[in-house]
Amino acid sequence: MRARFLSSRLRVAALATLLVVGALWAYSFSGQDARTDAGEETLAIPDTEEMTDAAPEAQLERIFADIEGMRLEAALQRVEGLIQRYPNYRLAYLIKGDLLLARAHPLENFGDAHDAPPEKIADLRAEAIVRLRGYRSKPSANDVPRYLLQMNDDQKHAIVIDTQKSRLYLYRNDRERPPRLVADYYVSQGKFGANKQIQGDRRTPLGVYHVTAHIPQEKLPDLYGHGAFPINYPNEWDRRQGKSGSGIWLHGTPSDTYSRPPQASDGCVVLTNPDFDALGKDVQIGLTPVIISSSVEWLSPEGWQRERAELRQNIEAWRADWESRDSERYLAHYARSFKNRQHDFQSFAAQKRAVNQGKTWITVKLENLSIFRNPGEEELVVVTFDQDYASNNLVNRMKKRQYWQRENSQWKIVYEGDA
Repeated sequence: MRARFLSSRLRVAALATLLVVGALWAYSFSGQDARTDAGEETLAIPDTEEMTDAAPEAQLERIFADIEGMRLEAALQRVEGLIQRYPNYRLAYLIKGDLLLARAHPLENFGDAHDAPPEKIADLRAEAIVRLRGYRSKPSANDVPRYLLQMNDDQKHAIVIDTQKSRLYLYRNDRERPPRLVADYYVSQGKFGANKQIQGDRRTPLGVYHVTAHIPQEKLPDLYGHGAFPINYPNEWDRRQGKSGSGIWLHGTPSDTYSRPPQASDGCVVLTNPDFDALGKDVQIGLTPVIISSSVEWLSPEGWQRERAELRQNIEAWRADWESRDSERYLAHYARSFKNRQHDFQSFAAQKRAVNQGKTWITVKLENLSIFRNPGEEELVVVTFDQDYASNNLVNRMKKRQYWQRENSQWKIVYEGDA
């Protein structure tokens, strides 16, 4: 009986190790020492460390460290603590079930209950893998998302989502210094992944968005949990690319569910209810940017400063050339592929040349400038600002949004309109 239990313990330890590195749980294990078999992937977490970190990933890592170290009773105690903290966390119950089953017979797979639906086990395995990967690959304090080149002074935080890692990062605006990471959360995305194209494709969009509203819990079905933050998909660039769809939200989970699998929504970004509540304290309606990327690109602080300075120089040159009333210098900032809701480049250029003939002076001031790089292969930047325009025959103030794209090593405006 003792030999059988030892075999079970060794098998569970190996299975846990494989889960941590992202492989399948099922493993044909011949009885060699699990810690040796795990090699450098063995987790080194002190046995006496308390479960004080509220994040489930930290607790899962400690649980799997205990399993890998064949401390199954300690792992079971940690799992029970996790269940007490999150009583509707299905993954914790599944791990507990495996640990209890290990007392009776060798385990062949993660989720060894024979009556468990295979698709549910696969979902929970996927969640465990991405949670642990996200926890173990947190960005360093010096890593800056390439997208957050400048937030305006009113934008206190920005949200950056990595769909491959099922991770949401919350950054604080640090004005002239790189933004600072203040929190990160596990999230679910669309059932068929990211890069939404059309209505009903059950994908999560990629791009630069902002939160447009808050819908409280009492106005929503239970599916959406503690509330929702809609975002402005499709944005101007999405529509230009022919993308369709609507109703993309950041929202919570149903009351009977702690978390959902990594790919489980119809395109929304889904957080646990505790994480949604925590995030909601820092969301500003109409202001908070939400950048969704398939895989976040990172910059050093020095690289961030260089890219930011380059874009700001181009924006300032555009502003100064507009004030100069030299139509050709001004139009040189616009791509031949420029198009907005009223004009293509040719009609836009003709209008500007005609307008400038009646100007004796122009002043243009830009305030509340934000610069966000659009995720993706193409070099595209979203620029938003408050524009104060004055001339000898017109005074105008508006909120403007531009899309700048690099063409032959030069930044050009490909879209411009009100924001």
